[in-house]
Amino acid sequence: MESAASLLIGKIAAVLENEASSIEAVRDEVDELKLELISMKSFLIDAEGKEPQTEGEKTWVTSVRDLTRDAENVIDEFLYHIYDKQSATPFAKLLHRTIYLPKNLWHRHRIAKKLQKITKKIKAIPERNERYRVSTIEGTSSDSVPRWVKNKAESSRYIMEDELIGIEDKKQRLMGLLMNGDENEMVVSVVGMGGSGKTTLVANTFNNENVKRQFDCYAWITVSQTYVIEDLFKQMIKKFHEGRKEEVPEHLNSMSYEELLEMLSTYLKSKRYLVVLDDVWDIKLWQEIRIPLLNRHHGSQIMLTTRKKDIAFYSFEVESRPFEIEPLENNEAWELFSKKAFSSYDNKSCPPELESLAWKLVRKCEGLPLAVVTLGGLMSSKRSSSEWRSVYNSLNWHLTNNPMLEPMSSILLLSFNNLPNRLKPCFLYCALFPEDYLIKRKRLIRLWIAEGFVEPIDGVTPEEVAEGYLLELIVRSMLQVEKNDAGRLRACKMHDLVRELALSTSKKEKFGATYVGREIVDKAEIRRLSIQTTEREINSCTGMSELRSFLVFGALKKLPSGFKLLRVLDVQDAPIDRFPDELVYLSNLRYLNLKRTLIDELPESIGRLRNLQTLNICHSKIKALPKAISKLVNLRHLIMYCYTGDWAAFRSVNGTKTTSDLSKLQKLQDLVGVESEGKIIKGIRNMTQLTSLGIANVKASDGMDLCDSLQKLELLHDLSLVASDEEEFLRVNALRSPPPDLQKVILVGKLEQVPLWFGSLNNLSRIYLRWSRLEEDVLPHIQALPNLETLGLFNAYVGEKLCFPRGFIKLKHLVLGSFPVLNSIAIEKGAMPNLQVLRIRNCLELKALPQGIEFLANVERLILCYVPMQLIESVRGGMDHPKVQHIPEIHLYYERENLECHESFSGIHSRRRIKPQKHL
Repeated sequence: MESAASLLIGKIAAVLENEASSIEAVRDEVDELKLELISMKSFLIDAEGKEPQTEGEKTWVTSVRDLTRDAENVIDEFLYHIYDKQSATPFAKLLHRTIYLPKNLWHRHRIAKKLQKITKKIKAIPERNERYRVSTIEGTSSDSVPRWVKNKAESSRYIMEDELIGIEDKKQRLMGLLMNGDENEMVVSVVGMGGSGKTTLVANTFNNENVKRQFDCYAWITVSQTYVIEDLFKQMIKKFHEGRKEEVPEHLNSMSYEELLEMLSTYLKSKRYLVVLDDVWDIKLWQEIRIPLLNRHHGSQIMLTTRKKDIAFYSFEVESRPFEIEPLENNEAWELFSKKAFSSYDNKSCPPELESLAWKLVRKCEGLPLAVVTLGGLMSSKRSSSEWRSVYNSLNWHLTNNPMLEPMSSILLLSFNNLPNRLKPCFLYCALFPEDYLIKRKRLIRLWIAEGFVEPIDGVTPEEVAEGYLLELIVRSMLQVEKNDAGRLRACKMHDLVRELALSTSKKEKFGATYVGREIVDKAEIRRLSIQTTEREINSCTGMSELRSFLVFGALKKLPSGFKLLRVLDVQDAPIDRFPDELVYLSNLRYLNLKRTLIDELPESIGRLRNLQTLNICHSKIKALPKAISKLVNLRHLIMYCYTGDWAAFRSVNGTKTTSDLSKLQKLQDLVGVESEGKIIKGIRNMTQLTSLGIANVKASDGMDLCDSLQKLELLHDLSLVASDEEEFLRVNALRSPPPDLQKVILVGKLEQVPLWFGSLNNLSRIYLRWSRLEEDVLPHIQALPNLETLGLFNAYVGEKLCFPRGFIKLKHLVLGSFPVLNSIAIEKGAMPNLQVLRIRNCLELKALPQGIEFLANVERLILCYVPMQLIESVRGGMDHPKVQHIPEIHLYYERENLECHESFSGIHSRRRIKPQKHL
């Protein structure tokens, strides 16, 4: 994997351009190095598509890669001293010009010598290669799939029925699609990550005789990452003829593209056919193969398997049905694992002493059939607990070194090898998070940007580019998605085994490493370090002066020192209680996350961090920002809110005070959690790049200035306003034209009336009104919003009746809470046709379910929290029970005998579970 080095060279070249004035003193050395770097980048891009075949070639590539890192170190070190001088006080600058001038010249001389040395080493590489006869890299393309991997896919078609577990339901659903008797052509796309059993499932459906009898002819074609369209046409013609026991046309192998196309089109013209395209990686295949296959009125079927969701959900110009593969259930995975691991044991079952370790291995597989089968096969030869424990503890090593696991590793790595260069470092970075860690979307995006992984694109923000990267990794099934109740992307995580392979690649490429309590190897060459231990002191981090990212996921209490080139410092949740003095000298720092730490104050010297892009202090002990915060001119994200933990209280969120002029931060996109003090509200109108804004402690007297400022923020997506107390009015009625792209609005505080501008929010997807205590019903004002998906109303209306009229077409998630006198809810037929989640809590006068809830055909979950027991009992088995029989998931929270209880059951299946809850 040379993509990280290739990206690194691009970054270095950009620095050389952008810092022209700073590096003037070493201009000749830099210019010469820049020319060499351009050639190195071309070489590494070529090497990216090849797999070096000899040790000499591997050494060559490694040498070039290591030298790019050396170059970055030297340039970053020089810029460190430049920025250190630039951010100094006037008195210190005077000292630099007088007393310390010789030292400054010494730094420049030292940097020049280092650059000359690197350039000399670069030029020596081809001479050394010539001396030892290392040829130009002509290895196999990384896109080509090893023959045995193709054989593995082919052999999946012939797995015996008794070896298959957990696919019968999926198979029946697929057969139902293929045998529906429809005369229209259809494409069925089976999608899932590598090893999820796509080919096995489709093959068992394809091989079913009842399925085959529905078609005049059928063909199975394995596509893979590289293909030649003429070869696919030849395979198809051959398979069609063989399936019908017809003679394969003569001279098939010598036919041209046009001849093959004509033969195939003529052959299929009046036939009902079934074609499987296995392992599709590029939608261009469809563009090439569709011409002879478009046979719209004979009920022909095309099935394809792919790892990429964008292919599965593509519009194929005919009826299409994407079919996502779900992981095996725990009991299915255990049954499959046991078949492989314990087939030679007594009773073919797991011995009691191995059961705990066996379950740990099964859980590592996370329902991935290939992993379950492969690990089961490996463990079938292990008998003792110590052998099992050894494999579990060294699974990372086994994945990359054990021949029995090599097929699985290679199949999983195919997806990584197929990634564009720009995505590979982004993917590897995800492996630095702990196992099963849910990585928040915005956090990951900001980390990628700080590291320099995101390529600049004219007219598009780095955040938008990075979001595109994330979505691309998701559609390629490289990351697993966690969605919120409204179905929006909230976070992502890596499959355990994919993460293990990514960590192995990271270590090999010196990209990054994790520390889990054992000594780190090659500390001096580590670029990114993730601390994942409960140790409060880390003493093994010395000697890592080249570190660019330092992430903490544990109980680290004191930060190590000496990371002068650091770009990322993420200590979220660490029990650190003091802002380390040395942090303000990290001039390259782009990202600083102090979320949920015990730090209570930021120093004025933080103004030295001129390159800082993200500062997150939310849920820390910091109550006020220093004045110097306005010096952070490159800051893009300033996040500082603090939830109190009591959702039912009016003040459920607090902000952070500042007396600084934040309007100087012209690049700021996110300003979340600032208290309305001094000139804050007036100054916001000049921060025209803001996309997210959250202000606490808003007063009624701020109304005109607030509305005037908001009208200037044309890029605003998210708006959150919290009044100073329960009786303070939020005066937002004067907002004549709200930001056109507003997507989320949270208003906490009394409203005199429903703001007129609510009805014009055509892009709004989420709105939350808390403590609005409106005397008029807000629902008629927002029912026609075309994109509203989430609606949360908490003590927003003082009336007794609430009626949902026709409308709310896209609403998926509805929360109603803390209505003091609400005693009835009505839902008109046709309202909220797409609602999926309905949550009602703390409505103590509501004795019956909403009238018309039976019309909500798509509701998947109903949650009732702290409503009258009369309503709980009515839903459980009384008058309201028939109204919820179409809802798959029902949760009831209530208090009984001073215990908080949670009861869940399904309206469709009679299943009930009751358990006490400590917290709700």
